[in-house]
Amino acid sequence: MEPRRHRRGKKRLLLPLSLLCLAVLVPGTLLATSASASSASPAAAAGGSRKRRWAGFDYYVLALQWPGTICRQTSNCCETNGCCRSKPIKWFTIHGLWPQYNYGGWPSCCRPTKFNINKILMLMPVLEKYWPSLYCGSSSTCFGGKGPFWGFFCLCECADGLPDLRQWETHGTCAYPEIQDEYDYFSTALYLYSKYNVTKALRKARIWPASSRKYAVGHIVAVIEYAFGAMPSLVCKNGSVQELRLCFHKDYQPRDCTFETDKAPNSRSYCPRYVTFPSYKPSVLANATEGISDRANNGELHAYG
Repeated sequence: MEPRRHRRGKKRLLLPLSLLCLAVLVPGTLLATSASASSASPAAAAGGSRKRRWAGFDYYVLALQWPGTICRQTSNCCETNGCCRSKPIKWFTIHGLWPQYNYGGWPSCCRPTKFNINKILMLMPVLEKYWPSLYCGSSSTCFGGKGPFWGFFCLCECADGLPDLRQWETHGTCAYPEIQDEYDYFSTALYLYSKYNVTKALRKARIWPASSRKYAVGHIVAVIEYAFGAMPSLVCKNGSVQELRLCFHKDYQPRDCTFETDKAPNSRSYCPRYVTFPSYKPSVLANATEGISDRANNGELHAYG
């Protein structure tokens, strides 16, 4: 017979993962359901305040990236790079879900594992739209791995632009046993992303992407804190928002993000008092992105688009 704690850990993910299955098959299901059924969250399914097993980290960071800041510097594209689709991405996309330490820093590459893409095939349409690769030229750095994004190679000067499977190797393996496998990792990140809809919260406060429009950092932080009950963290580049990070306790409830020490005016991630959300013109590779755009649109989380 399985230990009682182990059975509870498995039970935690059954309902939210079923919602993700429906999201792929029925457009809009995930967002609409998760927004109205907080009891279906991983935290609620786990029993809320119940004592949980120690997993070697203290909290999660859900890192979201603003495509305009990254994609305006993209010149060479792989076929499926998010920056090279026919239409620019005008919502925050996922960078990763990262276990963190309270005292600073984070674990990485915790368990040697071979990525099993078969476990997340049903999530692919949603991942392609909301977790695309926006960076080029990177490959796995864990356990001597050499595979780029999603473990595929592309014949161009950059890494494949599909969702970043290296996030599982680098960060997801460090969330065990809270997060059990690839499907658990990516579906949990998608659940949090849809429930805590940063793009929608900012638009509601009339914060729109425009290269020439500047917004007060204090206002951005206040909008997110009011919407979700916890303070986010911003990372900037050249006066533009590059990432907005949300933080969560291990029961997936929001918590304030701690401020990184590298926030001096001369640091690369420093945010000035006023920042922009720049737009960009896609660097389209002829006839290369239409297929993935069509597939991505089949896995909808409508409020983000």
